[in-house]
Amino acid sequence: MLGTPPKVFSWVLLSCYYAWTVHSATSARVLVYTATAGFRHDSIPTSLDALHKAGPSINVVFDNTEDPKQFNDQNLANYDALMFVSTTGEVLDDSGKAAFQKYLDLGGNFVGVHSSSDSLVNTTFFGKEIGAFFDYHPALQNATVDVLVTSHPSTSMLPAQWHIQEEMYNFKSDPRAIGAVVLLAANESSYVDNGTRNFDQGTPHPSAWFQEHGAGVESGHIAGRSFYTSLGHLNETWQDPLFMSHVTGGLTWALQANTTKAFNSSAVVGNSASSPSGSSPSATGTSPASSPSQTPSSGSIDVSHASVITGLMLATRAAWFFFAS
Repeated sequence: MLGTPPKVFSWVLLSCYYAWTVHSATSARVLVYTATAGFRHDSIPTSLDALHKAGPSINVVFDNTEDPKQFNDQNLANYDALMFVSTTGEVLDDSGKAAFQKYLDLGGNFVGVHSSSDSLVNTTFFGKEIGAFFDYHPALQNATVDVLVTSHPSTSMLPAQWHIQEEMYNFKSDPRAIGAVVLLAANESSYVDNGTRNFDQGTPHPSAWFQEHGAGVESGHIAGRSFYTSLGHLNETWQDPLFMSHVTGGLTWALQANTTKAFNSSAVVGNSASSPSGSSPSATGTSPASSPSQTPSSGSIDVSHASVITGLMLATRAAWFFFAS
């Protein structure tokens, strides 16, 4: 039986407020950069599609671009993380690198995937932020990756020995030397590598790692988090739920640094909009977005709709429960 009018009115207000708070929760905003000045992976479109589809489930809005002009102070300030996916070569000019450095110094987070470690190879701060530069890899083949840390969000879902088809990267330095914690190690007995190693990458052989405080930050500034995985070569890899859990786990961990606006209202950079239809920019390879007024990507629309639907469902349930009491 319905309660008295004041009771009904009170719960209507409470339910509407509940729906509004769910809808207005700030999503993290991530800029995915896929520019290439060297080898180009044909898995890039698949990776973008996979990330946009995953966005609503992790409350992340993905924008993507291959325009180096997007790397300016005004645009980067809108993002909670920058994500380099299969980038290669010199993909930023000096002004773009300066904006990237400033973004990191202000608490921005970074995620690198696959050949991003073969980018900006003469840029010291980037080498520190990503952890180590790529050296070479043997032929694509079946291999095993050993999980060294099982408690991290990027590895907790993985089997102790992860069997994959991949390019098993070698690196020009040991990421542990700059403070990184290695999460995954290439099991060298599981594949053939006839290449010549000229650098000490440490033991066990690093394949993915994280930095609690990104080493690319200049002294005296705010350090966000950094995560890198060398996996991600094939289209099939990006269609594998286990790999996507690995990547999105690393990203969500990086975002939890609480150094950006989506999580910390006093932060200097990040998404502070109450919904993706706010003032944050959209960035695409074909439509540069240095202005925050442009239309958001399809991933942002999905997040917004999901928030509305979730809020209304919860509000309806709460109202029904209390009205019937």
